[in-house]
Amino acid sequence: MAIPILTPAESAELDRQSGARGVTTEALMENAGRAVARAAMSLAGGTYGRRTVVISGRGNNGGDGLVAARLLDRWGLGVSVVMMTGPEELRGAAAESFRRFTRVGGRWLRFAPHVLDREAGRADVVIDAIFGTGFRGKPEGDMAVAIEAINRSAGAVLAVDIPSGVEGETGLVKATAVAADVTVTFGALKPGLVFHPGAWHAGEVDVADIGFPPDLVRSEVSLVQREDLLGLLPRRLPGTHKRSSGVVMVLAGSRAMTGAAALTASAAYRAGAGLVVLAVPEGILAVVESAIREATFLPLPETENGSVSEEAWPILAGRLSQVDALAAGPGLSTDPSTAELVRTVVGRSPVPFVLDADGLNAFAGRGGMLAERSAEAVITPHAGEFGRLTGLSSEEVLEDRVGHARKAAAEFRLPVLLKGSRTVVAEPGGNARVNPTGGSYLATAGTGDVLTGAIAAFVARGVGSADAAVLGAYVHGAAGRLAAAGLGEGTIASDVIANLPRAIAQLEAGPP
Repeated sequence: MAIPILTPAESAELDRQSGARGVTTEALMENAGRAVARAAMSLAGGTYGRRTVVISGRGNNGGDGLVAARLLDRWGLGVSVVMMTGPEELRGAAAESFRRFTRVGGRWLRFAPHVLDREAGRADVVIDAIFGTGFRGKPEGDMAVAIEAINRSAGAVLAVDIPSGVEGETGLVKATAVAADVTVTFGALKPGLVFHPGAWHAGEVDVADIGFPPDLVRSEVSLVQREDLLGLLPRRLPGTHKRSSGVVMVLAGSRAMTGAAALTASAAYRAGAGLVVLAVPEGILAVVESAIREATFLPLPETENGSVSEEAWPILAGRLSQVDALAAGPGLSTDPSTAELVRTVVGRSPVPFVLDADGLNAFAGRGGMLAERSAEAVITPHAGEFGRLTGLSSEEVLEDRVGHARKAAAEFRLPVLLKGSRTVVAEPGGNARVNPTGGSYLATAGTGDVLTGAIAAFVARGVGSADAAVLGAYVHGAAGRLAAAGLGEGTIASDVIANLPRAIAQLEAGPP
């Protein structure tokens, strides 16, 4: 099942509601510290002759670290705690954890750079308990010095709830952050552990059950799991023919970008469409015919710049009723006449469509027009395209990718697939699903066109637009991983296309 992703605010509310059920902060802290201690002992490879250092901040995160220190000391590890603040600054459960640690003879030291370097230098495991998930901004002063010292240490690094320096709300790292080998988080995932660069800093993530009532651990944002997708995969039945397997029209390409049309059409076929109609400017017909032999073709009137003209609408209107889904945008160009055609298609298409690339650019500064349509749809922008639709800068989009995607989905009345690390699919009702597959191997020209074609194929085969976007993102990322396993950074978009059938087959069959 999909794994809930709780924002810092939702995590705080979970604490409050759990308290109302009789689950105290002290009990949660004790359980959290125990989970951290167990993970630390596993990283250390046992207890005999092993040492650990806990770097403890002033909040509950530091309190969790102090519980772990007390338990590890009891279990036989050599333990020291470096306090980033004086004990007198601790409050509530964290203060009680410090008292319990010192009551049993726990060893602690006040932070100084040379002290932390010495303790970390001889530790098998370094436990980062400086900042919690509510952290925002840049670590400064002693905190920044401590993070750098942790990253220099030779021992394994274990982060408590989230690596210090990573923003829990976004996964952004604005200065320095702990690079953990393992992060033990509590109750549910956090955005900072899912989205890059925070996900990279987190290392292996262990979601520990620390006693939250299960019915309270809920969120409208979740990380997709393979099991969530099995019921979405369309299957061809005996007696199926090409038209009943899903017909996709691809409206794409221009004189300068013929490859986009071929990539989108090829991806639709590899994702299982039975027939693809490739609608392109008449001037590039011979080029795309030689690039993809399986498609049928619809030549369209073109502008002086070699892009599709707005005069193509009557021709498209006559053919759209004969297809099951439309993929529009890749390589179309931003010619004013082409943009006018795209706006007409979006407003009047009788079939579901996927809008990407220059299809989205046709709505730059007028994203609200996307809501003025009659057909089901999904849009697939990257941060720059999303910004042009909404008036935000790319930097503003990255500050809250989930929040902005959800807001746009509600405003435009359609699912929004916001590309990035990681891809988010937000729905008008507020739900958002985060795709776990993909990686830097997809950072190459044309892979977005591949995603557009795959999603359109799933829509044509009867999958709802939001589910098709989630399914498309998952198999697209998995196909990229398969291609990169053999080709590394030389992976190109056509390699991803070639691996789409294998990715789908592996999804159906499950892990080896």
